[in-house]
Amino acid sequence: MNYSEGILSTDGIDKNFKLMVLEVVKQVEDTQKALENSDPHLISQIDARDDYIDNLKSIIENKCFYSNLHHDMDKKAMDLVRSVNIISNNLERIADLAVNIVSQIDHLPGKDELCRYEYKKFFELVLSGMELINKSLEHRDISRALKICQSEFNLDALFASNFNKVIADLRSGEDPQRLVTLLFILNYLERMGDSLLNIGEAIIFAVIGEKMKIHDFEALEDSIEAYHLEGSVADMAIESYWGTRSGCRISRVQKKSRAEGESQVIFKEGRVAKLEKERDSINLWSEVKPGLPPKVFSFQKNGKSASILLEFLDGLTFQQILMTGNSLLANEAFSKIKATLLEIWTATRKDKPTHPGYMKQCMDRAEDIYKVHPEFHFPRLQIGSIETASFSELAQKAVHLEKDLNAPFSVLIHGDFNIDNIIYNDEEKSIRFIDLYRSKPQDYIQDVSVFMISNFRQPVFVPKIRSRLNDILMDFYFFSRAFAEKSGDETFHARLILGLIRSFLTSTRFELNKEFAWEMHLRAVYLLEKFIEHRGKPWKEFRFSPSALIY
Repeated sequence: MNYSEGILSTDGIDKNFKLMVLEVVKQVEDTQKALENSDPHLISQIDARDDYIDNLKSIIENKCFYSNLHHDMDKKAMDLVRSVNIISNNLERIADLAVNIVSQIDHLPGKDELCRYEYKKFFELVLSGMELINKSLEHRDISRALKICQSEFNLDALFASNFNKVIADLRSGEDPQRLVTLLFILNYLERMGDSLLNIGEAIIFAVIGEKMKIHDFEALEDSIEAYHLEGSVADMAIESYWGTRSGCRISRVQKKSRAEGESQVIFKEGRVAKLEKERDSINLWSEVKPGLPPKVFSFQKNGKSASILLEFLDGLTFQQILMTGNSLLANEAFSKIKATLLEIWTATRKDKPTHPGYMKQCMDRAEDIYKVHPEFHFPRLQIGSIETASFSELAQKAVHLEKDLNAPFSVLIHGDFNIDNIIYNDEEKSIRFIDLYRSKPQDYIQDVSVFMISNFRQPVFVPKIRSRLNDILMDFYFFSRAFAEKSGDETFHARLILGLIRSFLTSTRFELNKEFAWEMHLRAVYLLEKFIEHRGKPWKEFRFSPSALIY
């Protein structure tokens, strides 16, 4: 569909937009002419046109905003309007950079100086990218949008080459003022490429309905090709998961015209090391219990980043189930979770002591905790003869005491066993694990403590749901304790309290409700003091009441 036939034409946005593109192209062309002949009248025209372009940008911005308010638009139309707004902002930046370039003309001795540094090639690349904007957006043409994005990479390479020439000339003793002026001009031209990249990505957004950086888009394209999924990225419906804390971009991908039963996939893009670890962990879990992790369909590396295409798992996360109020479903899923863990722990047990280092994990994240909640970094206090240690002192004491506290055996752990990383399919009565990049052989208490606190930290205060969360937490405690007793794990409570302290404290990084975060912090401090009180006594004799975990 031609964009002039839809929402953009209703408010006249299309005409303003096309006019703005033409004016900015003219601005760049006149800037090149001004550099070549230093015409004062032309420079004055460039300054005047910049004000006109600013006004056009404001008009487009206002119309885009009010079109959202005044029209009942579907997502596709809203994406187009947002795209136009992003493009107009970047066009204005290009026009501003043109003004910056002509402001340097008085500092240049002559045109011959410019010719040595391929300035014409810079202008060619900028203008060739801009010439594609209208048609690319009008026809939702991703191939043209990618060419616009490519302008940025070509300009970067050209700038790097000419930057080295300037540095070499500076070292040879040539006029520094002239060379610095040239460097400013070339840098302004290179920065036009940054805006062209933003424009190209905005057009891609208008086509696929999700904001993606060019490297994300290319990674998705490569992954789809490697998986032999029919169609191009433009044929796919892409839904991003914005709430993730994993540091990766995560999206669900499926055909826009997907037939019933046709596959959906999960696309993840992020750091190579992290995604390689997740791929390897999935392979390990598949050997231990096939069908528990998602399948890996493709894995692609591109420099420092990588992408992975995973099986989309039908069902609900255990967190979603607990929040729905369906007790029967919650109980079924919870029973399946416990049975699965018991099977995994038994099958992967290695009778070799391991040191989890819960307090060290906690201290490694202390700086991040204090950035969000500086009030947690309280000092030593004294009231009369009663003294309380600072939090840092308490933590350091626990770190020292933990050095001699090992788990008697290891099992394969999830590593981030939150209730939103467990999926239950009610139709198949099956449990699946996701987000497995932290998996390794380690103390099962790590998964136990993370699971328990991921129930506690839910910011839900409706009595019925809160009661269910408390019941699940306590049930899981007794389940884990029974496994410890059967396995001859005599230091279960001592390690569990450290795992809970770690999970309480590190969870506060993501909790901006000060009152609730303070609740978690105080419970961590209470458990920390209970642990330290036991120093000098055998850890197998240590016990604590789990009532501190009830909210």
